[in-house]
Amino acid sequence: MLSFTPQEFSTAKLHSYLLSAVAPRPIAFASTIDADGKPNLSPFSFFNVFSANPPILIFSPARRVRDNTIKHTLVNAEATKEVVINVVNYDIVQQMSLSSTEYPEGVNEFEKAGLTMLKSDVVKPFRVAESPVQMECKVNQIVHLGENAGAGNLIICEVVKMHVSEDVLDENGAIDQNKLDLVSRAGGSYYSRAKSGFFEIPKPLSTLGIGVDALPKAIRESAILTGNDLGLLGNVENLPEENSIQAFKNQHNLSSLSTEQKHKKAKDFLSYSDVESAWKVLLS
Repeated sequence: MLSFTPQEFSTAKLHSYLLSAVAPRPIAFASTIDADGKPNLSPFSFFNVFSANPPILIFSPARRVRDNTIKHTLVNAEATKEVVINVVNYDIVQQMSLSSTEYPEGVNEFEKAGLTMLKSDVVKPFRVAESPVQMECKVNQIVHLGENAGAGNLIICEVVKMHVSEDVLDENGAIDQNKLDLVSRAGGSYYSRAKSGFFEIPKPLSTLGIGVDALPKAIRESAILTGNDLGLLGNVENLPEENSIQAFKNQHNLSSLSTEQKHKKAKDFLSYSDVESAWKVLLS
């Protein structure tokens, strides 16, 4: 057995061990606003429910391991003392992943991820309309666990209003776990789908994906491509070059395909995570 004290490893290596060992973890898809009212959306897997009376959730935007910077969510929660915690189901997992890209301050991750801002009833941050459960919260306390890279910041939230989609309820009004279809986080690039086990999502680009908001309107409004498909398409830094698109078009005989057929073919490529080929079909 490998045995060690935390001090024997770098923070990055210890962080990797911890995230792989304590898994899968539920995901808090946290929506906040800054002091000027600009929205922010980001996922956190240091998260759970800790009390029902009062109803308390705690999540932790940790200081970044690589450079010890803090996240916009933490700054916003400290400034406004409000947050909405949205749950992540399989239908929005790719869009959630795209939203975790570190866009500059002021960029609206709702737009980048192609998710809908839904006005809250009690707090100012917006809800994620596509999430099946949304919890409006007041921030009761923030506990800073340290000043070094990797240190957590516990945001202790009290639920002041909860919204549950009727689509995930059973005949008795209880949440049906199969209908809810939650996704959780594990180590590395692994996630777990509650009803079917582990799967992988490549980590978002260390640079910036173009975002769902940059996709052509015909693609964004496709009746065939899902939100997850759009999330994959938006998580690229550059589109294929024209010469490679033309060669792909000739190789696969795409000239006679209708827009609907191209979207179906692109969806097939996306099902195998072949995003580049999907883009070549769509741009052909």
